[in-house]
Parts: sequence; structure tokens; C-alpha cells
Amino acid sequence: MAVTAHAETERKYEADPHADLPAWTDVPGVTEVRGPRTEHLSAVYFDTADQRLARYGATLRRRTGGGDAGWHLKVPAGTDSRTELRLPLDDRPERVTNAPPDELADLTTAMTRGAPLRPVAQLKTHRRVWDLLGDGGRPLAEVTDDRVTATRLNGSSNVEEWRELEVELADPAANGVLAAAEKVLRMAGIKRAGHSSKLGRLVPPPAAVEFDATGTAGEALLAYVKVQYDVLVRQDLAIRRDQPDGVHRMRIAARRLRAALRVYRRLLPDTERLRADLRWLGRRLADARDLEVQEKHLTSAVGALPAELVVGPVSARLTRHFSPAAAAARQEVTATLADRRYRRVLDDLARLLADPELTPRASRSAAKELPKHLRRPYRTTKRRLADETPHRARKAAKRYRYGLEVAEPAVGKPVRRARQRAKDFTKVLGEHQDGTIAQPVLRDLGMQANSAGENGFTYGLLLEQERARCARVAEAYPAYWRRLRKARPWNA
Repeated sequence: MAVTAHAETERKYEADPHADLPAWTDVPGVTEVRGPRTEHLSAVYFDTADQRLARYGATLRRRTGGGDAGWHLKVPAGTDSRTELRLPLDDRPERVTNAPPDELADLTTAMTRGAPLRPVAQLKTHRRVWDLLGDGGRPLAEVTDDRVTATRLNGSSNVEEWRELEVELADPAANGVLAAAEKVLRMAGIKRAGHSSKLGRLVPPPAAVEFDATGTAGEALLAYVKVQYDVLVRQDLAIRRDQPDGVHRMRIAARRLRAALRVYRRLLPDTERLRADLRWLGRRLADARDLEVQEKHLTSAVGALPAELVVGPVSARLTRHFSPAAAAARQEVTATLADRRYRRVLDDLARLLADPELTPRASRSAAKELPKHLRRPYRTTKRRLADETPHRARKAAKRYRYGLEVAEPAVGKPVRRARQRAKDFTKVLGEHQDGTIAQPVLRDLGMQANSAGENGFTYGLLLEQERARCARVAEAYPAYWRRLRKARPWNA
């Protein structure tokens, strides 16, 4: 079965059981109200024993009744917004109590880390629904008045009841109706709910582990690791849904994590295996990302040429070149997410954050301690720039840049300036690397075109453009290095 995605933007409100509702026509822009219609809903919610989905604001349920009965996985998608991933109900009642469908369970892998999903609550809802319409009958929002009866499925016989309202956008362009409806509800004495889901009200999620990025050196490092770990988890879902940029963002998160653990290894030792695993993950994702960058770059380069300089089926040959390679790289990414070593990365990061083994140096002030650890990656960048390839210097500069990111919240302006200059330096060297990689690709494409009886003129022209670009970068990047060298934060 195919998973379908639905975007929803809504706000929830707590209401006294006997509270009177306002007139929905009092909401500015609402010219007509249809309803109420009545629905009866029943939902079984699933999570792990230690609420790993709830930690990420996700809910997984099997619901009957209403117009969208089925399996629903909801994940946060920004302020007041969530993405709901749906599957229709099947005819196997044992799925209700045993396990959700694999198609949705697989999407939760990074959040659950393989822990079994089990029923945690059952909610029965008596719902009244109004449709708020604007000029010309344009749907603006849907308002629901829910009377909920909820039972925890943990052996407890406790039953809770409450009433809540939801205002959900029907038209993304009418986002102002949410604020307008909230003002009307506040005037009626109805306030925003302190939970983002019904399950969250019944079974509050565990308190999130928080670290002070401006406190001790250890806390600053762990705060950075937590942010990047959360990025990695979110991008796992994006990759499994084949969303754009998911591979790129996961790869960057893996690089940032590895760099931070290496630069600050005197604060958090014994991470050699984790760093090696993060390096493996980055390399496994590299082909898919590199091919994406190359195809986008060369397609853009062809599109920028005057039509008279594009001789032969150049765009079609680019597509034929990149499509099979991209498909193979995609298969490798899929295999990577199913690999035990990838699961180990997730587990090790979770354990590190739950029980970090910090050194005594980690208890020192972040503002004073962290800059001391930045000298080594800076010196490595300097040495590689003098003795090795620009690409190797760029990799060292990225490690330095990510180390600066860890220190920036605690140190402030001196590190922020150095981090921005490191970003500029790595960006310009990235252009050199892109040009270096593109040249043999264009050479091969030109030879293939020639063998097929096509004119290779355009490939030669593009090849020369890439050579010229590399030459310009080679001339320009020393100036970027000088700016970076002047911004060493331990000299501030």
C-alpha cells in the first residue's frame, strides 16, 4: 500500500465541558458557516515503552470513523503544522493490537531505534464539525468540538474525559484565520491547549534532555551534539520519504557530529568507534549527494549557454549519464539505513547524550575552554593548504568551521566572525572541487558523444569553462585564507 502525505496546520484549545462556543461568523473573513455535523471516532495509539515517538512530537494511531479512517503517523512540520502520513485500514484485526503496518513503522526507525511499537492508549471522541467559509464559498478552516474519553493501555483502569477544540486551516493561503479565530476564542474564555496532540494530554511525553550551550564546555558540546543528532533523526524520515535534500542534510549532520567529537575529544574521550561509524555513514551517503550536485551544476551550465552553443542532444545525454548512477546511489542509501552499523550510530549517540563520560576539563567555562581546542584544526588547515590539495585543505577547514559552531553560543562575536570566514573559505574551495570533479565527467561525455556520431563541441566548451573556474578559484582563495587567518578567536 502506498503512504499518502497530508499537511495540516491547526491550533488546539482547552474548553470547559459546559462552555458556550462563540459565533464563528465573528471570525473576520468568515462569511458563511456550515454545520455542525457529528462524527464518532475511535483511535488506538502506539509508541515504544519509553515513549520514543513522543520525544520527537510524533504520534502513530489506528483510527476508525470520520472521513479519514486509517493508520496515521503525524510528525512535526513547523509551528502549528504537522505532516500526516496515512495508510488505509486493512482487513486484519490482529494489526490493531499487535503492530502497525510495516510501511509506517519503517518510517519511525530513527525515532524508535528498533524498539517495538505497542498500544499505549485508546481514545474515543464525539466530534462536532463546522466548516468556515469565506467569500464565494471558499473554505477557510474547519472547527471541531471534541468530547474525548481516553484510556491508558498499560494495565490501568483509569479513564479520563475532557473537551477540546481544534481550528484547522482548509486553505494554506488563509493562514490569518488562525490568529483571528484565536482572538475570538480568547474573548469567549477559551485558551490554547498545553499539548500538541490528544495523546500528549493523556500521556505527557518525557521531559527533553537540555544542555546549556553557554554553560560549561561539556554542556556546550553536548548541546551541539543533541541538535545534530535530532537533525539526523529528522532527515532519516525525509530520506525514507524520498524528499529533496534529505541525503544532503543527513550527510552534513554526520560530518558536524564527527568533527565536533574529534575537535573536542579531550572533553569527551572514547568516541573513536562512533567517529569511525559517522565517517562510514558520510561516505555511504556521498555518492548520492555528489551525483545530485554534479547533475544540477552541469544542467545549469548547459541552460546558461546561448542556444546556438548547445550542439546536439546534450541535455538528454546528461540525463542518460546521471539517471542510472543516481538510481544505484539511491539503492545504496536505502541499504545504509537498513544496516546494523547505522542503527549503532543512532544507539551510540542516544547513549552518549543520556550518560556522557566527560573529562574534568569539560566542567570548565565554555567561553574560556572551547577556543583552546580550536587551534589544532586551524593548524591542520594551514598545513594542508601549504602541502596538500585544496580539497584536503577544505576538509580540514570544515572541521575547524564545525568546531567553531560549537563554541559560538558561548564565545559570541569573535567565534561568529571566524565561523563566517571559515564558511566563505570552504565555499570557495568547494567551487574548485566541483570544477575538478566535473572535468573528467565532461571529457567522458564528449568522447561518448563523438563515438555516437554527435558533435562534441558543447562538452569541450563546458570543459574549458570548468578549467577556467578552477583557475579563478586558485587565484582567489588565498585572499579568503588571509581573512580567516586574521579571525583566530583565541587571539581576540
